[in-house]
Amino acid sequence: MNQQLSPCQFVVEQDWIQKLLYWADRNFPFVAYFNPNDISYPHDGFKHQLFAANRSISFSEASALSHLERVGLISYDQKNVYENLSSNNPATFDCPDTVFFVPELKVIIKDRQATILHQQAQEIFIEIQNTPLPNRLPIVTKPTVISLLSKEAYFDTFREIQDHILEGDIYEMNYCMGYAGTFESLDAVQFYLRLCEKSPMPFSSFFKANDQLVLCASPERFLKKTENKLIAQPIKGSVRRGNTPEADDALADQLRNSEKEQAENLMIVDLMRNDLAKIAKPGQIAVEELFGIYRFRQLSQMISTVSCELRPGISLEEIFRQTFPMGSMTGAPKIKCMQLIDHYENFKRGWFSGSIGYMDEHGDFDWNVVIRSVIVDRAENKFYFAVGSAITSDADPGQEYAECQLKAEAIFNTLLD
Repeated sequence: MNQQLSPCQFVVEQDWIQKLLYWADRNFPFVAYFNPNDISYPHDGFKHQLFAANRSISFSEASALSHLERVGLISYDQKNVYENLSSNNPATFDCPDTVFFVPELKVIIKDRQATILHQQAQEIFIEIQNTPLPNRLPIVTKPTVISLLSKEAYFDTFREIQDHILEGDIYEMNYCMGYAGTFESLDAVQFYLRLCEKSPMPFSSFFKANDQLVLCASPERFLKKTENKLIAQPIKGSVRRGNTPEADDALADQLRNSEKEQAENLMIVDLMRNDLAKIAKPGQIAVEELFGIYRFRQLSQMISTVSCELRPGISLEEIFRQTFPMGSMTGAPKIKCMQLIDHYENFKRGWFSGSIGYMDEHGDFDWNVVIRSVIVDRAENKFYFAVGSAITSDADPGQEYAECQLKAEAIFNTLLD
């Protein structure tokens, strides 16, 4: 992004974000929009901004371009590049393992003010202002959704995974169930906005790569780098929100004091500390917060914050090589869990449980975890999504299944509105 460009600044009016998303979707094959939805979060959520470009680049190119802004998406299946692993399950449709681009357009939104950075910023502003919004039609027409896993099969597999834990193969595993569907038409912009309305999250994103999109309402950060400081904020532990303030407080206290949820969270914190040790200065890893409780629209979640000081000269690609995928979406130990995930899950995760993020010209970055998200292919009129939870030795399959359904609630409500 050429920082010498003269910006166009203005007050954001009602519906302008919708017009911006429609305009960007129609004019660029690669678009990434990030919105923290005004959610209070330790170390803040995403910056509110949009990037767009006409061409993509490789992950290696993106890692080497240290003087430019870069935006990207990394699939869960990038794990196969870093370890001797494979992804053998069927995919609803194929997604590339990585998508990166150098922005040709950037829009910054802050405090109801927006700034367009582009050589033709004023002309673009006028085009966006004149972008028509669609009539109020159904967001999705003729949707079909099928579960890729029956409740009975979930329970059976759950117990098989617990057998691995009892035998000492693993300590904890993130097990996910997938859903696949088709549609006649789908308004991706309205779907994303409605999903965020139903489930506002600090790491939401609208990511487009040609005909494929991620419509993401994620509560979880993977990694954030500010100068030489790197933080990770794994989520492990969930409970539904209460119908009254008193019930909500009681449920949050139940989560806060649950030995089971604390044990799940602590295992992932330890895994993250181990991963960060590969790229951190010796003795410079800290647990800033352990078992923090944060409340979102549908769920309260247990979130911990781990930080480190990076060794000099560590590239983006090396950071991902040593830390990806995030432990909250695998379990511990990570490699054995990833082998078992491929064995027991019956769908290819693809972009689900990958990461979307941005990196500035100084090397600072922020990346989320792609959960609570729908992955769409508009060329094939297909979509898929998945939800999961941690299986431990004392986990109850009925409770974990119910937690998964709760996590999928906002997506189902948006699909079937």
